[in-house]
Amino acid sequence: MGLLTNRVERSEIRPGDHIYTWRAVFTYSHHGIFVGGSKVVHFTPERNRDSNNGTPSDSYDLVSSIPSTCSTFPDCGFRQPNSGVVLSCLDCFLGKGSLYSFEYGVTPSVFLAKVRGGTCTTATSDPPDAVIHRAMYLLQNGFGNYDVFQNNCEDFALYCKTGLLIVDKSGVGRSGQASSVIGAPLAAILSSPLKLLMPSPVGVATVTAGMYCMSRYATDIGVRTDVIKVAVEELAVNLGWGDVTEEVAEENDASNRQIVRS
Repeated sequence: MGLLTNRVERSEIRPGDHIYTWRAVFTYSHHGIFVGGSKVVHFTPERNRDSNNGTPSDSYDLVSSIPSTCSTFPDCGFRQPNSGVVLSCLDCFLGKGSLYSFEYGVTPSVFLAKVRGGTCTTATSDPPDAVIHRAMYLLQNGFGNYDVFQNNCEDFALYCKTGLLIVDKSGVGRSGQASSVIGAPLAAILSSPLKLLMPSPVGVATVTAGMYCMSRYATDIGVRTDVIKVAVEELAVNLGWGDVTEEVAEENDASNRQIVRS
């Protein structure tokens, strides 16, 4: 993978990898955790499976663009009621998009060189077994309410890979995409007083670009100070979703193993 693209072939990804694909002509990307067996666990806006609004069976979710039915894998599209965490086959996850691999443990210089957010982080990844365990646990227990800026698909994948949770929920989430969206106007605001000191439009653009990159870097989970390591079994308690009993957790683990093997 180079500075311009993180595109990979299917043969290159391994269980526990954080993968993504671009949507709507590179407008935004959708992220998930590859758990092996051509299956991906990812986070989408919650959909009421019991509702009947006349939408065709092969319709696509607004954000994730994941088809609601799949003829390849019987369990493709599995999710618990009132949960946005979904198990899909790799084909349905990608749709018509290409496959990209999210990078972990990059240097600050490489991070800043990536113009688009949501492609890498300076944070290091946990071992694949821990990553898959978190993803499959959350498939059974949910990841809270979907929020574009606070709790989105990239936030889900980043948590599965690192176990890091943001303490202060009033700010931007872990998502690099959200940081980019918020960082751009922030950079413009911060740089606007400097216009009086710079007669050239090029100078203004340079400062704005610099502010944009630094604001995006400052929100990366690898350098943030407002994050803590939280075990996935304690995630619901930390976020106020309610507690999960040991008995339910054991049943979910057995169900997860069955899903991965099928």
